[in-house]
Formats: sequence, structure tokens, C-alpha cells
Amino acid sequence: MTRAAAPAKINLALVAGPARADGKHDVATVLQRVDLGDRIEVAPAPSLSVRGFAGDTLVREALARLAGAAGVEPRWRVTITKRIPVAAGLGGGSSDAATALRLANETLPRPLPPGDLGALAAGLGADVPFFLAAGPQLGRGDGSELTPLDLPQDFWIVLVLPSGAGKGSTAEVYRRFDERDGGVDWDDRRRELEEALARVRRPRDLAALPPNDLASSPLTDELHRLGAFRADVTGAGPAVYGLFHHRRQADAARRALAAAGRTWLTVPASYG
Repeated sequence: MTRAAAPAKINLALVAGPARADGKHDVATVLQRVDLGDRIEVAPAPSLSVRGFAGDTLVREALARLAGAAGVEPRWRVTITKRIPVAAGLGGGSSDAATALRLANETLPRPLPPGDLGALAAGLGADVPFFLAAGPQLGRGDGSELTPLDLPQDFWIVLVLPSGAGKGSTAEVYRRFDERDGGVDWDDRRRELEEALARVRRPRDLAALPPNDLASSPLTDELHRLGAFRADVTGAGPAVYGLFHHRRQADAARRALAAAGRTWLTVPASYG
């Protein structure tokens, strides 16, 4: 049996373009792991099974595809210990799938090379390849075309999942984005994001990154009031994050927002 953490992610920025001919949208997004995660265990078994999280579909699909690509039968038992809230914009399902892929691939007589594993991951979802890579990444295209970033990692993160908040479908989020012509000036806004990234040297420089194009929350104003140097929605939401220089200030903010929903105090995380 092998096991590993499956960390959550936040989007430190998310800029989206207009709908393409195929109906999808190009994005430019800054992806950062955080030290809040699920736990994945993979063990040999007579057949493929996934335990611990009844809502899983992605891990099962990932390992079925891995077995097909490797020319073997899918004979693994996966146990998921969930800690990342579901459908919150924190990438829990994608992280679980990527971690299970990596662990199961290591059990194969002839493991798939990284490029093939990454291509398989991209077919499962735009965020899945990120969780196979190390460190912060700039995601382009649908988000799965990754470029490593050298970003500061010495800050504290407060996560808030607002009470009663629900995440709409990705299609619905983008439909509202298109209705308000959110993709206008895509090339200029993407370039502004990349220029802002090039100027990042210290944590507080992350404050210059543009806000999330797809979602907003009044909690970002409250996090700024409580001392965050950057606050935004992650992914399509509804989870919100605030970045802080000091633990004491971050923990005070977390406690102050406890009535708003579930809260966590965490830090950037390295490879899962």
C-alpha cells in the first residue's frame, strides 16, 4: 500500500477570455497548492474500487484510463480520506485524481513516463495536470498548459467557505461571464497578468495581480479590512482566501470570520 497527501489549491489570479469556436474559454491562471489536503491510499486489489468518498467519479475514471493506457487490468483499491470541501473551488477532486494516478502509476511494471501521464491527466480535467507538477504554475489554454513560476511562499493563508454558499456548474459560471462580456480585452488583460507576475519578488507583490474574472465575494473586502494584502475567490468559488504576512494577524482574521462559515489557517504547500 502507498499513500500520499492530495493538497488543495487556490487561484492567485484567474483571467478568462471570450468563448472560442469550440465553446471553451482560454484562461491565464496562477495556481498555488495549500497545506490543506485529502489523503489517498492505493493498494493492489482483485478489481478497481474506491472507498471513503461516495461522491467520487474522477479517481475511478483516472485509474481506469491509466490501466487502459498501460495495457493492464485496473486492479487497485483506493481509499480517500476527505478534508477538502467538495465543489468549493479548491480542486479537491482533481487533486485526488492526480495523486491516485501518481501512486498507481508507480505500482506498474512499466510506469507511464511523465509526459504520457500528464496527457492522460489533461483528459480528465483542466486542473488535474497541475497536481502532478511541482510548485506554483501559470496555467494557460484551458488551464492545463503549465509554466513553472518562482513565487514567494512565505505567507499565511486564511480560507473561508461561506455558510450556505453553493457552487454553480462550470457551464453556468461561464454563461454569466459571457452575458456580461467578461472576455473583452482578453489579450490586454492576459498580458497585464503576465507583466504583474514578472514583477513579483515579495509576498506583498502578489497584491498587484488582477482579481478573479469569474467570481467575487463581499468577504474579500472583510479580509482586506482584517489585514490581508490580497484576497479573492478561488476558481469559480465559493471559497475565498486572504493572504497575510504574519500568523498572528491571519489567525485573528480566521477567528473573526468564523461566523461567516468554515475557516482554515494554512500555508503554501510543495509537491503533494
